[in-house]
Parts: sequence; structure tokens; C-alpha cells
Amino acid sequence: MKHHEALFIDGDWRPAAGGETIEVVNPADERVIATVPAGSAADVDAAVRAARAALPTWAATPPAARADLLAALRDQLADRAEEIARTVTAELGAPLAFSRTVHAGLPITVCGTYAELARTHAFEETLGTSTVLHEPIGVVGAITPWNYPLHQIVAKVAPALAAGCTVVLKPAEDTPLVAQLFVECVAAAGIPAGVVNLVTGRGPVAGHALAAHDGVDLVSFTGSTAVGRTIGALAGGAVKRVALELGGKSANVILPGADLGRAVAVGVANVMANSGQTCSAWTRMLVHRDQYDEAVELAATAAAKYVPGERIGPLVSARQRDRVVGYLERGVAEGARPVIGGPRTPEGPGFHVHPTVFADVTPEMTIAQEEIFGPVLSILRYEDEDDAVRIANGTVYGLAGAVWAADDATAVAFARRLDTGQVDINGGRFNPLAPFGGYKKSGTGRELGPHGLAEYLQTKSLQF
Repeated sequence: MKHHEALFIDGDWRPAAGGETIEVVNPADERVIATVPAGSAADVDAAVRAARAALPTWAATPPAARADLLAALRDQLADRAEEIARTVTAELGAPLAFSRTVHAGLPITVCGTYAELARTHAFEETLGTSTVLHEPIGVVGAITPWNYPLHQIVAKVAPALAAGCTVVLKPAEDTPLVAQLFVECVAAAGIPAGVVNLVTGRGPVAGHALAAHDGVDLVSFTGSTAVGRTIGALAGGAVKRVALELGGKSANVILPGADLGRAVAVGVANVMANSGQTCSAWTRMLVHRDQYDEAVELAATAAAKYVPGERIGPLVSARQRDRVVGYLERGVAEGARPVIGGPRTPEGPGFHVHPTVFADVTPEMTIAQEEIFGPVLSILRYEDEDDAVRIANGTVYGLAGAVWAADDATAVAFARRLDTGQVDINGGRFNPLAPFGGYKKSGTGRELGPHGLAEYLQTKSLQF
């Protein structure tokens, strides 16, 4: 597989300051497929300096010209979609069909939305006697996760570029190869040198250096809530804006009168997608007590179709597999009943776990409170709507969720009571322009669409 044993800084591939490297492992067969540099604080500093040097010219580039370059980037991503999909499958383990449609396909769509927004967004507005300017915030430190490696890059870099910001990108160490492919597309699209820079490296070294760097004006981080606290503290010490997209424990609430079969089937598919490695996954299914046993049976039947190594891929690493197995063991120990799956792992190579559905889960159990980040569904009973609201809102998270009811009006009325940033109504379709982000400890700020663009802008008021 083609890859660079170098960093991309100021438009060129250059060696890292130190000699340390990171091995990239294929989680399906546990073989090392590449090595990339483990960038240091000195490498981060060089990348930030390049981004700062490029900032004045890029910020002054007319939005229409930035839009043209974003459209060219979208086209580059489309031209290399198959290579992107195969790269993500190799380093993340996602089934190739899923990599093609989601890991490669979604970033093309999102990049296109920001090309259009760069053309149409009102970067100036009049409020009474004032003219308000929406200007780029400056240099952005983008720290991205491994679970949707290209989507999360594009969801940060594309709005930053549309706003007129320059970027230093630090991808997750488990999935750095698609990030290298991305900056190749950036260069091929004609985006000027220094506007986008790539430093591969480990979070406690390169990530922390980027978050704390005085030359960075905004840090956008996606990852766990625990790491988000650290990033926020480092950035706060330097008094810079922070956008944090963190963990979730989203509730899929099925109200009486809803299409139970469809709600359960879609809910199971949501949890199993990307091997359960999705922060917004509906990992808690809330069902009225009168329909509980039927829902459990339907969920077990649906989950049985997700055969490890076929319809569902491995987890990203041995570390992640062991973490998920630990939660499965904890669930059993606390009295939850695995109706399918459980702690035993499949035989053979790869970091696989069995898709698991737990019944008899109560709200205080660990598996109902903490983010597992694997193909694990907990099904909980509720007595009435007030009880369902209490359970749904009864975690530290508030990222996403779903409500199913006999009609949209009933579902919407319930959704208004949920403390969460995004709610799907009766199987609502994904909207790449809708804001994505969380309440409570699921983070701060929003991604995607015009709300995502606003994260990278600051305002100046001209008084007349």
C-alpha cells in the first residue's frame, strides 16, 4: 500500500524531526501494513509556522475562489474514492461496501456542501447602524479520531478552508494513511502550500503540542470525553477557542403505537454500523414494558445477521477489542442477560467481537451509562413517557438519539424533552447540512452545514 514515511508541511513531504515511527496494523489480520512518522512538538511547531505564514493570503482570497478550490478538492476525493475506501478498510477494518458508501462517499458530499456554502454564506451583515464582518478565526488545529477517519477530517478541514482559515491536521495514530491520501488530494486540487499541513503522531505528544501551541487560534477535537477534557484544558491555558465532539450513549426510544419491527431493525443496524465504533450510535433501546419481550426477540434475530468477518468488521485494535470485552464481562457480572453474543471472542485472527444484545438492563448498570464503542446494544424497559424521558436523559451524555411513534407529531413532542443535540424522528434520513454536536459531556460546538462553518469564524462590528 502506498504511503509516506514523512510529514506534509508547507506543501512538501519532509522527514520528521525525530526518528520515532508508528506502525499501522490491519485489524482484520493483525499484520503491520505501514509505518508513519511519530511527529514531535518541533514538527508541530514547523507546521503551525507554515500555517501562520499562509494565513494572510488565504484569508484574503475571495470566498468564491476558495469555493472553486473546495470543489476541486471534492472532485479529487471522488476520483480517488475507490483508493480511499480500500485504504480505510485496510487500516480500520470496515467492510469494503461500508467503506465505499460511508467512509469514501460521505466526505465527498460534505466537501461539496462547503464549496457551496463558501459561495452563498453572508460573510457580512447589517445590524442597525453596524456592519458585522464574519472573518476567519486563524490557524486551526484539527485533531481527528480513527473511527470515521476521512469524514472527520473533511468535517473540520472543509469548513475551516471555506472560512479562510489555515489548518494543521493531526490524525489518529491508528488510521493515518487516509489522512496522507487526503493531503495528496489537497495538493492536487491546487490549494496553496501551507494552507493544510499534516503531522502524524501520538496524542500525548503531537496532539497535546498542537492544542497548547500559541500559534493556534482554534482547536477542533473529536474523540473521547476523557481526552476532550485534557485538550480543553491545554487550549484554555492558551486562551483559544475549542470545539469538542465527544462521547455518546444515545437512546433509541420506541413509543407505543410505533412500527416496532422497523424501529428495532433500524436500531440494531445503527448500533452495528462501523462495528459499533460510532459516537452517535443508539446503544440504548428503550421499549415499553408491554412490548419488551417482543423487542428483545426481534433485536436478537436482527443482530444474528451480523457475522464477524462478513457483514461486520473487527474493532480497530487489540486495545479496543479488550476494552469492549471488559464491558461485556461487566454487563454479565452486573446481571444483564446477553440474548446473543457475549464476552467470548471469535476464533482466528483479527480484533473481532461478537455483536451483542443485552436484555434485562437497568439504567444504573455500567453498560447503560458508559460509552462502550463496540457492537453492543442494551435494551431497557420503561413504564410510561415520563419514565422514558428520565431514562433517556439519565446519562452524562447528550449527543444523538431517535424517537419512534405512531405519527411524527407525537415523536417530535417527545424529542423536545430530550437533552441531546440531534434526534432522528421515525427513521429520519441523514442531513449533511444539519448541525451535529452534543449537550452535556458530549461536547461543545457543532459540525456540518452553516453551523459548522460558523465555528471557524469570528465577528467584527463596524459602527457607523
